[in-house]
Amino acid sequence: MRSPRPSLVPAALGCLLLLTGCGGGGFSDSEGSQAGQSEGGQVTVRMLVNITPNLTQAYWDGLVKPFEQANPGIDVKVEAPTGKGVADTLPQQLAAGNAPDVVETLMADETLAKQMLDLSDQPWAKDTPLAQEAALGGRIYTVGVGVQAQSLVFYNKSAFDKAGIDKPPATFEELEAAMGKLKAAGWLPLQTGGDFLTGLQLLQLTNPSRAQQYPTWHQDIKAGKLKAGESMLPYLERYQTWIDKGYVDKNALGLKYADAETAFLSGKSAMYVMGSWFTAAESKAEKDFEIGVFPAPVAKGQQYPGPQGATMAAPYMILKSTPNKDAAVKLVQWLVTDPEAVKSQLKQDGNFRTGVEREFTPLERQVQEILDAAPSGVPQGEGYGDATLPKGFGAAWNTEIQGLYVGKSPKEVAEGVDRWVDGRS
Repeated sequence: MRSPRPSLVPAALGCLLLLTGCGGGGFSDSEGSQAGQSEGGQVTVRMLVNITPNLTQAYWDGLVKPFEQANPGIDVKVEAPTGKGVADTLPQQLAAGNAPDVVETLMADETLAKQMLDLSDQPWAKDTPLAQEAALGGRIYTVGVGVQAQSLVFYNKSAFDKAGIDKPPATFEELEAAMGKLKAAGWLPLQTGGDFLTGLQLLQLTNPSRAQQYPTWHQDIKAGKLKAGESMLPYLERYQTWIDKGYVDKNALGLKYADAETAFLSGKSAMYVMGSWFTAAESKAEKDFEIGVFPAPVAKGQQYPGPQGATMAAPYMILKSTPNKDAAVKLVQWLVTDPEAVKSQLKQDGNFRTGVEREFTPLERQVQEILDAAPSGVPQGEGYGDATLPKGFGAAWNTEIQGLYVGKSPKEVAEGVDRWVDGRS
């Protein structure tokens, strides 16, 4: 999972691109020549990637095999994180002088950009999804395969029918009315859990409304014009009432992310706020009910659907220190522009790219339609590019939100968020 400045047009939510097969290509100049490669010799490109239940080591190895076959002089070595994840592993490798050539999962911030290759002069890079929105100071360091929609509410259609809800809610008032009907009908209205899930869901759910009230939320907080916690206080107060009314499980913090997902897929709850990658899990689940999806609601009087939370799917960066620049660029170009490589990655992790036709499940088709209809996009969580909050904001926000479950007031939570941000500004 991951997460355009607020004025992201719908086309950019997917792509502004013409897919091309780029097994060859790449750029070549005196600066980008292959260091350490003898003529006709073999080059090894090390690629640090995210390993998940969907994105296994075997999947990654299979993904790059066609590239290796088309480029017999390049061997791609896919490396799993040695720390808790890519975010922990890369700094360790940089400190040890053992950095990979390519890194997947992370996006460039002001610190990482200093270590990464500037791809701004590459025509193919400019047209990849969200590349312009994720740029830092106009420079492109991160390119991705597609888009993850973030502000989605998945729902159990049988639960809605039995509770007498004839259409998905469009406003928070309608959402709360629906939750009341669902609870009365014997359902847990909204599935949440512990781990990172608690805070993530609240950001995902409020993106469309917040983006209309504060179009440059990330930038204004960074500039000291706006307080993150204070601006979110009305949502915190609303969320507190959901806990009090039992619309979410008061003991949810003891539930792991995977278990929360399983609970929804097994029919124990009626709604589940999550990013578009959930469609991959849904397609594999055995269940006796149908799942639908609708855009997250907005405040009364706001445009609906509102801006869709969006993050770059499968972001790639190339280390500036790579001795194999041409090979690394050729690999990344292939990963984000080759039609079959793109389709494979989109399908494997439940991601989307406007203009790319692939086999959709019914739920995936609905998500693509939501993305296409979104009037704009909004950065998720810490943001990216020039719309970025201090690193670690997501985790700090999550910790504070979980305080609502253990007795903290919404005002105390908001003040805790603002103290954290002020201490890192």
